[in-house]
Amino acid sequence: MKDDDSLFIDSNILIYAFDKSEAIKHKKAKKLLEKCFGGKSRLATSTQVLSEFFVNTTKKIEKPISQEAAKNIIGKIIEFQAFPVLTIKPNTIESAIATSQKTGVHYWDALIAETMKENNIFEILTENTKHFEKIKEIQAKNPLK
Repeated sequence: MKDDDSLFIDSNILIYAFDKSEAIKHKKAKKLLEKCFGGKSRLATSTQVLSEFFVNTTKKIEKPISQEAAKNIIGKIIEFQAFPVLTIKPNTIESAIATSQKTGVHYWDALIAETMKENNIFEILTENTKHFEKIKEIQAKNPLK
């Protein structure tokens, strides 16, 4: 699988893979991760998304997981080569600010979009597809429907 075949996974999908409070969404999100770790698909994410995952799964979901469990999950993602973790560069921040100002898209979503574009990834798996509609280069799909 080529690098540009990667799909970017947003924090909400990653969180559902470990949040059992919504069983159907949990099952679908978990299956996405299993396909990736089984070599059947290629996902990518970013340092921003992993940070959001840590905070949300340890503090904000109905049944939080331990910080140690979240740390271990993040470690496995970072170590798995078929699940690249994209880093945010200083110029990415500037591009995200410009995109946010131009489109009215929330800064954090613009930062995800700009990180994706820098890495030639143009499709995001997210529950929040509307957040990316104004960024013409990015196609957002909700895998939980």
